[in-house]
Amino acid sequence: MIEVTPTISIDDTEIEEVFLRASGPGGQKVNKTESAVQLRFDARHCRALSNAVFLRLKALAGRRMTASGHLVITARQFRTQELNRKDAVARLIEMIREAVKPPKHRRPTKPTKASKQRRLETKKRTASVKRARGRVSRDE
Repeated sequence: MIEVTPTISIDDTEIEEVFLRASGPGGQKVNKTESAVQLRFDARHCRALSNAVFLRLKALAGRRMTASGHLVITARQFRTQELNRKDAVARLIEMIREAVKPPKHRRPTKPTKASKQRRLETKKRTASVKRARGRVSRDE
């Protein structure tokens, strides 16, 4: 069990890991070892995540979420399989923790009279500067 928050825990069987060859430098051993990790997590069918958390996770994940609701995280930063595995799981946990936080409610506000006045004065000043930048005629 992977504990994400005190109320959310993910079972190890819900996470699927596929190891593949990482690109980049690595010497003679680079074409033989599969050190990169592709972690797949079925967020849509996970019982630990509520629908609201899933929708926020989907928005956070962007292109990393497939149409079927699988979250795909690829880790290839390190040269060892174990470190890449830990990195992928840590990134998954961090993303879910971010999705658990509900968005803050925005209170609509109106600009003050003084701020409207300052904005209009700044616009007038900018307009006069731009008007003065016009073409110079031959008479001058």
